[in-house]
Amino acid sequence: MTTITSIFTAYGAEYLARYPNLPPAHLKTMQAICACRTGAYGYSLYTCQSCGQQHRLSHACGNRHCPQCQHQKARQWLHKQLHKQLAGPYFLITFTIPETLRSFCRSHPRLAYQAMFKASSAALKRLARDARFIGTALPGFTGILHTWGRQLQYHPHIHYIVPGGGLSKDRAAWLPSRANFYVPVKALSPVYRAIFKEEMHTAGLVEQIAPQVGHTPWNVHSQVNPHGATSLQYLAPYVFKVAISNRRIVSLQDHIVTFTYRKPGSARPRTTQLDVLEFMRRFLQHVLPSGFMKVRHFGFMSASCVINTPDIRRMMAETNDATPEPPATPDAPSPPFSCPYCGGALLVSMRVLPSQEAFVDTG
Repeated sequence: MTTITSIFTAYGAEYLARYPNLPPAHLKTMQAICACRTGAYGYSLYTCQSCGQQHRLSHACGNRHCPQCQHQKARQWLHKQLHKQLAGPYFLITFTIPETLRSFCRSHPRLAYQAMFKASSAALKRLARDARFIGTALPGFTGILHTWGRQLQYHPHIHYIVPGGGLSKDRAAWLPSRANFYVPVKALSPVYRAIFKEEMHTAGLVEQIAPQVGHTPWNVHSQVNPHGATSLQYLAPYVFKVAISNRRIVSLQDHIVTFTYRKPGSARPRTTQLDVLEFMRRFLQHVLPSGFMKVRHFGFMSASCVINTPDIRRMMAETNDATPEPPATPDAPSPPFSCPYCGGALLVSMRVLPSQEAFVDTG
């Protein structure tokens, strides 16, 4: 099976020869992916509680761009978020940028992504405050930055998970949105564009942006989902998703990588091909700046908000004159490892770091 790891392991040296001045974050990601689960990060010894068999499992790299390390994180995130789920509709609102602005963002990723978050979240808050729509002084939502399109092209955008409503100015009442409408996306677009431009002007970079960008519509898309759990389950994989997963890679042959993708609005899988070094270049262009937070919580979804989820559920019940709805009961996250012989639970008996391996007697 061809994987991201096998591609970078086989062609990493050739890639570095072609691109010797690789950004440090890209090089770090390459090294992490190649070393993931190889023993380079140490290993753990597990003992099966049923049959007593011992198993040695190499440690993962933990890099957020490594496809081997993200599935379990997505399951854990979903389990945590379902405890915070609210009754009523959720909205999936996506903010994009014009194609003519992408090269600028690619050259200034940290500044551009920060401005995208600031502009989009401020636009949502501004329109949610409008009494014609919701009139809330404290909405809440979670944003997730993605930078890729379906064929690994550079396409930065932010997905927001938005509960349908918000809190009143005195934080004592829940103000619901309409069942199928949060705020008008056509009104979000110019506000989003204007605030982004203000951020670039403050940074002294507005002259580097093509003038037509200020007159081009910035697409914003909204989709309603009547059940929060469904929305969260849909987006959970996106939170820790990387540019392409191993299951989408069909083959690597004669320096050509073949992988699958789907066109918007179609469920039929298609295949496309890229030269292996171009495939690696496209993958690495989605490596985020070091330390940049791609998942952010705003308003009453923020960890700094003093209003907790049970209080919000109580306010929602008072608004609807109903009994507070209990939170969803998520399935417990499955243990990451089980015994391949009997399926029993594995418990750690020893953890060995790379620097300790020379001192461990393996028997």
